[in-house]
Amino acid sequence: MAFSAVELRVLRRALANALHPAPLPDEDVRDALRLADSVDEAVREAARLRAFLLDDLARYRAALPGSLGGYLELLEGALADGYDPGADDLAALRALRGNPAAARLLARCQVLAERSVRARLARVSPAGTGTPAAASRARLLALPGGRAGQEPRPKPSTPAPTERPVPKPSEVFPPRRRPVPPPPPEERAAG
Repeated sequence: MAFSAVELRVLRRALANALHPAPLPDEDVRDALRLADSVDEAVREAARLRAFLLDDLARYRAALPGSLGGYLELLEGALADGYDPGADDLAALRALRGNPAAARLLARCQVLAERSVRARLARVSPAGTGTPAAASRARLLALPGGRAGQEPRPKPSTPAPTERPVPKPSEVFPPRRRPVPPPPPEERAAG
């Protein structure tokens, strides 16, 4: 995102005020609000453009192998914008790895996908545990004492389900009726 000289002056005044709070003139407040609205609109527009490009990428992927050139070009652009390749992209590139450009892109996407998975796992697993599974096991351990010394709670009574007879297979799947063969040609001609 690029700012104009006027927008940079507004941003600079807002940052200076954030560092050294002081009452702002009404005009500065209006300028800062207009700039914030412009930035919000640019972010929304970027999100719409990204969604459109990812939909376009999916359309090209669905049309493979006929759309190979366009798909590779769109995928390269999406990767440059920070797109994490998904399983569909990796599967499509594996199918196309006979093409040198697709093979290069597959190697790049595999590295990016692995890095993305490792980052997600690092966010999920708490510090000090090796894997998310170890963290979930740690949370499931019983506390000393627990409910061992307590009286068991009475189970809430639930109404019994109404008894319905189990249908026989012949009721669910009625027998097939054999088609009646057409009458011989002599009978059709006479009739």
